[in-house]
Amino acid sequence: MPTRNDIRNVAIVAHVDHGKTTLVDAMLKQAGAFAAHQHLDDRMMDSNDLEREKGITILAKNTAVKYHPKGGGDPITINIIDTPGHADFGGEVERGLSMVDAVVLLVDASEGPLPQTRFVLRKALQAKLPVILCINKTDRPDSRIDEVVNETYDLFLDLDADEDQIEFPIVYACARDGIASLTKPENGTVPADSDSLEPFFSTILDHVPAPVYDEDAPLQAHVTNLDADNFLGRIALLRVEQGYLKKGQTVAWIKRDGSISNVRISELLMTEALTRKPAEQAGPGDICAVAGIGEIMIGETLADPENPIALPLITVDEPAISMTIGTNTSPLVGKGGSGKGADAKSGAKVDRKVTARQVKDRLDRELIGNVSLRVLETERPDAWEVQGRGELALAILIETMRREGFELTVGKPQVVTREIDGKTHEPVERLTVDVPEEHMGAVTQLMGVRKARMDNMSNHGSGWVRMEFVIPSRGLIGFRTEFLTSTRGTGIAHSIHEGYEPWFGVLTTRNNGSLVADRSGVVTAFAMTNLQERGVLFTDPGTEVYEGMIVGENSRADDMDVNITKEKKLTNMRSSNADVAESIVPPRKLSLEQSLEFCREDECIEVTPETVRIRKVVLDAQTRARTRGRVNKG
Repeated sequence: MPTRNDIRNVAIVAHVDHGKTTLVDAMLKQAGAFAAHQHLDDRMMDSNDLEREKGITILAKNTAVKYHPKGGGDPITINIIDTPGHADFGGEVERGLSMVDAVVLLVDASEGPLPQTRFVLRKALQAKLPVILCINKTDRPDSRIDEVVNETYDLFLDLDADEDQIEFPIVYACARDGIASLTKPENGTVPADSDSLEPFFSTILDHVPAPVYDEDAPLQAHVTNLDADNFLGRIALLRVEQGYLKKGQTVAWIKRDGSISNVRISELLMTEALTRKPAEQAGPGDICAVAGIGEIMIGETLADPENPIALPLITVDEPAISMTIGTNTSPLVGKGGSGKGADAKSGAKVDRKVTARQVKDRLDRELIGNVSLRVLETERPDAWEVQGRGELALAILIETMRREGFELTVGKPQVVTREIDGKTHEPVERLTVDVPEEHMGAVTQLMGVRKARMDNMSNHGSGWVRMEFVIPSRGLIGFRTEFLTSTRGTGIAHSIHEGYEPWFGVLTTRNNGSLVADRSGVVTAFAMTNLQERGVLFTDPGTEVYEGMIVGENSRADDMDVNITKEKKLTNMRSSNADVAESIVPPRKLSLEQSLEFCREDECIEVTPETVRIRKVVLDAQTRARTRGRVNKG
């Protein structure tokens, strides 16, 4: 069969923070994608604000570089897919792998293969894609290149790779400096026999297969991603598998339900560096974007109207975590962070979205581009159950919505259970923990409470221990904060979905109760001074609170209703301690992720563009007390 030697399609896959996006930056710069005078940011592919803030890739993105072979000849287009390294965004990884013919597996020269390395490699091996191994960050002082290469071989064997896949080429790189080599450098050094990524580019040309096609086959193009443009409307990103796609052409649009309708391609775009440029034609193996089909969805096919043949739909792993998202039902709805109806920082009105229709429309829009998400109806008309891969994926969705002006009520994350052979099964995770040796006992104790079992433990002799646990996904909700406290902020933990096991029973992950405001008002410094010995407070003086809002964490196991708005009584009598200065312990500020971890079953989170508040589901203290009494009586 004929091949297209002028093009290569490759995805870069790795664990979080092993240097994928930095490597793509270096490839773009060295391939001459930018003019010499252009100012270039680091991590150019991380265009999303949240990606830059969190330092992780959330959305799979594609770019293209024109590589001029050193030996001369025509330039070759290398299409590069930068994929997320976090398993919560596995749907993005699966979509990215459906567009390429090989993958570059990036592994940190010190940390070695980690849970997400296993996840992304397993997906690549299942798709029968050849692999190029790139050992990155060889200049780290604690790098251990030989051990990491051996660990990667073990991982391939563990994942049942076939003989061809195990015979992978190895490239050693320092992506930050834009240097790669085929010769192993000394630990802690940059490759000395190279000053560019030339060996890496050559390896891609030699080991990434060129797209193969059938000259007589009708058009087939697979929709793998969606984007939007203010002028062109919805844009479908697709890979042309067979035939040719032209601007102005009429094609058959094969939908998910199998129905077919004819549509016209109003605009055809090809990626060049970080921009899309108009093109007249895309051939087999090309990754392009088309406009003009308003309702097109991921996984659908564009085909020849005379002979429409559908490509298989993209399948992704089932969701493991769910949470209820609904409209904001608190007394401060629509009133911003200060309770005065304005943006606390600028004093300008925020375009608030507080109705059920707006929330539902936004969740439906998210489903268009996010194949790993599910939205289910609940008993209430203003709340929906949203299911996703993990806590982080759902937290990113909520953070994105609050930045768009939505006010929401979010319930505690729950696991999505399954009925297998008449028994309830729950999702479990494989957790890898790296900690200094002195914190090993504290971590083991923390895991015991969460019903985790240890699978493996290794000590590299560097003072650090690596432990692998299998733990129910429920046990990881609220785990990170406690883990960092137990390890004095030094521990590193990563997890990946491992399957389903029988229900583990009751888990108690939070031992302390809540301090709950018993009335509406404004927080006073006087009340905070009296309450701070009862636990840790979450609010500043001057903050508006309402009955049922959680203002702190109790030092005991049960909840306590408190009056945090109490004012000091003024009298005209002199007092010996009248002018004694009281010091207030700075309150603990919880982020959205920390609030989700802190939440109990009878609590929920109020999310607004300015603030995140934790509250009881039932605000009235008397109603809660009656419910507690009924539960205690049985």
